[in-house]
Amino acid sequence: MLDIVYIRNNPEEAAAKLAKRGLSVDFSEFLEKDSARRALMHTTENLKAERNKKSALIPKLKKEGQDTASLLDELKTLSNTIHSNDESIDEMQKEQEVFLGGLPNLPADDVVAGGKEANEVVKTFGEQRTFDFEPKHHVDLLTSTGMIDYERGAKLSGSGYWLYTGMGARLEWALINYFVDAHLADGYEMVMPPYLLNYEAGYAAGQFPKFLEDIFEIRSNDDNFRFLLPTAETALVNFRRDEIMAEADLPHKLFAYTACFRREAGSHGANERGMIRGHQFNKVEMFQFAKPEDSENALDELVQKACALVEGLGLHYQLVKLAAGDIGAAMKKTYDIEIWIPSMGGYKEVSSVSNAGAYQARRGNIRFRRDEDGRIEFCHTLNGSGLATSRVLPAIAEQNQQADGSIIVPEVLRPYMGGIELIRPL
Repeated sequence: MLDIVYIRNNPEEAAAKLAKRGLSVDFSEFLEKDSARRALMHTTENLKAERNKKSALIPKLKKEGQDTASLLDELKTLSNTIHSNDESIDEMQKEQEVFLGGLPNLPADDVVAGGKEANEVVKTFGEQRTFDFEPKHHVDLLTSTGMIDYERGAKLSGSGYWLYTGMGARLEWALINYFVDAHLADGYEMVMPPYLLNYEAGYAAGQFPKFLEDIFEIRSNDDNFRFLLPTAETALVNFRRDEIMAEADLPHKLFAYTACFRREAGSHGANERGMIRGHQFNKVEMFQFAKPEDSENALDELVQKACALVEGLGLHYQLVKLAAGDIGAAMKKTYDIEIWIPSMGGYKEVSSVSNAGAYQARRGNIRFRRDEDGRIEFCHTLNGSGLATSRVLPAIAEQNQQADGSIIVPEVLRPYMGGIELIRPL
């Protein structure tokens, strides 16, 4: 959620930053209502003070034998007015929260305006492989080697699902273990969160109420709203919800392995068949709670960690700094790691690393206390995929394929595969 004090003091600047996302927002009416709400609050506080003062007179007047009827009538009128004002203030407050809750984060100053067309490639690793044979699509490679069973996946759950089988299951698990070991070695705390989350979790992450249609809602007998997490970030940001941390506790670095569930509504290109886009996939997610002055360095750290994981696999990729219109609603700055998929003739995201600033912390009431003066502030939250496997495995299959349809196992994964170096067709 955006900082209302910042909007009061800098409405034109806030509107200009949102315009970089392609949004036209006029804060005039909002600020008029905010001013009216604060004026009513001031008036009501004065009325409460007056009520308290007159209430204190009642025992004294009664003790002196004086008639208190008129004063009691005044107190009743005051109480009715205060009650009415409080209801109006609550209603105005809710309206204000709905307005602010529907606005995305303000892009960082160094994030350019525009959509995907304005994204900037800031780094590449390796080169696109030149094949001296006709390369195969990962669907054909993974099917012929018995690594993925698409037909049975669809039979079990429908379109957009698959089964990892044989060497495919082992390679998938090897990837996850490789990621987990890397994060543990870097001092990140491992968390295994629940897959079912409540509405408050989705709200704090910035996904609700705007993106309710993107999730799988679970209906249960207790009538409580729950949904399947679309990413572990949604759970991890709530790890400290409604808490005040000590400054010494920051940064708090976490990671989690989870399955992720997304509706992925809408049609997709024919070249996105297979594992490129599905309703369920595995991902290891990095997360940090950081002090505001440290969050940019934390973002750099997360980007470098995600890049190192792909480089360790020896896969060609590009690092892209996203333009304002392509950044997630809760984020102020994002870098995507896009891996090369030869059959698509292009790149697909395997990691999105973002700085949300105080946007999520404000929605989730996540704060820390300064050691020096005890001042309480909102912390900054950052997240990064480290990594999502559903596009890494196809990239391994396609970039490492051989003329006979076999697939070279990346060297870093071989210890997790019992030393297997090559996966051959069945």
